[in-house]
Amino acid sequence: MGKGKFGLVKSAIHRKTGVMVAVKVMSKKEMTVVDMELQRREIEILKMCQQPHIVRLLDIFENSDYIYIVMEKLAGGDLFTYLEKRNFKISEKRAKELTHQLITAIYYLHSYGIAHRDLKPENILMENDSETALCKIVDFGLSKIIGTNETSTDPFGTLSYVAPEVLL
Repeated sequence: MGKGKFGLVKSAIHRKTGVMVAVKVMSKKEMTVVDMELQRREIEILKMCQQPHIVRLLDIFENSDYIYIVMEKLAGGDLFTYLEKRNFKISEKRAKELTHQLITAIYYLHSYGIAHRDLKPENILMENDSETALCKIVDFGLSKIIGTNETSTDPFGTLSYVAPEVLL
């Protein structure tokens, strides 16, 4: 289904439920200690999140060589591709629906002190390719839990999406 920094995302069938799922397969050998810590943080955040517009974690498996993260399968591609297929033209009603879905997910994350830190169209996946598909936030690899009296000035994110004032 896709390729990430540490491995692949593959389509599979969940043995217990028979439902199609996405499995993120990561090689531990290719990861540094810092990478492992970021991966553990992503798993902990996904365990916490129970919101309709955040990808759902189903299972985690690990052996000496690999980490397997089993998540719901989102077959509609990313938001950028979804919009591109529609020549970047959607109705105002649809734009409002997608914006509301994303804002409620972000509000949920922030209520738990979670900052995604890499929110971009490629990290928002569509449930399917229909005109009424739900969107869901994915890829919490750079996320951080920030306490109430804590701040974060870490320079994270994708360079082409960083605000100009942050670059300065």
